[in-house]
Amino acid sequence: MAKNYQRPVFHDIMSDTDKRTIEPADIQKKNTILSSDLVPRADLPACIPLPKTQLKPPEHFRADPRIQEQYALLQSLGVFPYIDSIWKELESYKRLFTGALDIFHCTSIDAILDTAVSQLSHRTQLSLVVFIWKPFQNKDEIIIRGYEHHKPLEGALYLDNIALFEVFFQQHPEPLTYAELLSRMGANGATQALARVDPELIIPILGPCGFYGLILVGRKLQGEGFMEEELTFIRELMSFVSLAIQNRLHYDHSLQDVKTGLYNYGFFMTRLEEEISRVRRNGYVSSVIVIDVDFFKHFNDTYGHIAGDQVLEHIAFQIKSGVRLEDVPSRFGGEEFTVLLPDTNGESAWYVAERLRIAIAQLTVPWEIPLPNVTVSIGIFTFDAHMNIMATEILNRADKALYASKSRGRNCTTLWEPGLTFSTYR
Repeated sequence: MAKNYQRPVFHDIMSDTDKRTIEPADIQKKNTILSSDLVPRADLPACIPLPKTQLKPPEHFRADPRIQEQYALLQSLGVFPYIDSIWKELESYKRLFTGALDIFHCTSIDAILDTAVSQLSHRTQLSLVVFIWKPFQNKDEIIIRGYEHHKPLEGALYLDNIALFEVFFQQHPEPLTYAELLSRMGANGATQALARVDPELIIPILGPCGFYGLILVGRKLQGEGFMEEELTFIRELMSFVSLAIQNRLHYDHSLQDVKTGLYNYGFFMTRLEEEISRVRRNGYVSSVIVIDVDFFKHFNDTYGHIAGDQVLEHIAFQIKSGVRLEDVPSRFGGEEFTVLLPDTNGESAWYVAERLRIAIAQLTVPWEIPLPNVTVSIGIFTFDAHMNIMATEILNRADKALYASKSRGRNCTTLWEPGLTFSTYR
């Protein structure tokens, strides 16, 4: 509810300002009115400027001769403890916002979590912190990362999905203790699974697109329980963590193919252009792999597009898990995938491609009926600093090598070389 200002005072001030020139005596009069109890300073409208003051540290404040003269009175009124409390609160917020800046400067979710746990370790000793989030809003897949005594912990928690929590926290979007969560949601598979880590606080990660996940905060290692200022710090820091995770997910999604989770065409082309420049500048060799699923149209026509999507997702997972972190696996379109291999010569690229081809041929995709294994054909092109070649031509040559694999009978790998020939395949 808006506060009821002393409107007659402001009306008189504005009326006087409009009617005549303000004299110095009038200014003094207005300042007296504005600083009186009739108009509390916190309630002044934005149009009236407040004097700029800087809060001095308590020791500087006490050293002021004017304060020394009234020291006994101020001490009896409790002014000094009050100033100390304000200063501590200010320092707490400084640490909080410094930590928040560090969190928002992180370039991956793992870095966000590590930084957040480091910030918590400086403020309070927690037994456990567990982060649970959905990498894709349209899927049940979740990622769980736990920290015990501020160190990474594998296998902290086992959950298939967080659908029940999503329904609950969309209706009750506030942090809760685990006891409060149990009393409201009741004992079920989801809430009982959380009991394994014995959380003290459950903090939802909520944003513009709905529910992203949960942050579980364990009990303190020392002391009876959280003090109010500790709870405030944890809640506020975790609100920054929540926003940082959301921002990172949105950024990653702008670079990813929604269906497979691999990088999308646009990001791949950007990285390829960057890699061409690095190769020319640093004088090393890099490679591009193009992968195409054999007879995929026939597979879709026989088993349906949903089964086909499952196959693509499993192939994508196999590709992503079979390359290095610095490599760039992408879904180029349809059933075609590409992988950029920085600082990789033709021989090494061949071994990578063959490893992927064999692993994909051995994939078993769970489905309501047994699905046949699928195979892929692969083409490779390697480029170095001496080639004056554009990204489109690199892909064109890798594609020609792929066509050669198709014409050789599919389920094989071909490395592009000058004079490569192939027959048209159907």
